Amino acid sequence: MFSAEARPPQVSDLAGLLCGPGQITRFGAGDQARLSIVLPDPARVPAVATACAATGIAVTAVRTDSGGVALRTAFRCDLVGLASAWMRGSVKCVPEGWQLDGPALRMWALAAGRPDERGGYLLGLDPHAPETHLPLIAAATRAGLPPARDGRGPALRISGTRRVARLVELVGPVPPGTATAEWPRYWGRTAS
Repeated sequence: MFSAEARPPQVSDLAGLLCGPGQITRFGAGDQARLSIVLPDPARVPAVATACAATGIAVTAVRTDSGGVALRTAFRCDLVGLASAWMRGSVKCVPEGWQLDGPALRMWALAAGRPDERGGYLLGLDPHAPETHLPLIAAATRAGLPPARDGRGPALRISGTRRVARLVELVGPVPPGTATAEWPRYWGRTAS
């Protein structure tokens, strides 16, 4: 298992956006795909856009019909592999046996993560793709982060000293442009 800074950014890291509310669609004959995500907080736009650009994929901010902010890519050939892995027909799904790593987890936290009031960390899930929730629980568990479902909305809750310390290790330091209060942090002195 690698932390977010163990290797250079790759297009496959964008799977972290699909763990949350991100969507991917194919175009035409399926030889191009577009990734988009509606962000829960417009203040996240610069950090998520910078992280996407680091993978070589540029995104554009657009206003949604509901007044929110979304980031989306152009239709691109280099996103077809991600679309093939994360789509069954027109339905988003987690690839069988998918391994959640630090870079994807970092993207997920950037786009849809937030601390909770009990010292844990919430990773937002896609409310429109409930079939992804159980496979993401399994992927997080394989990554050493066995989560609980948050009862107040579609999110996974990472809690406990060891799990939060592991999360902090995997996602790495606070990215530039990210609110420090929103990033996972370890409150204890030693992991138990």
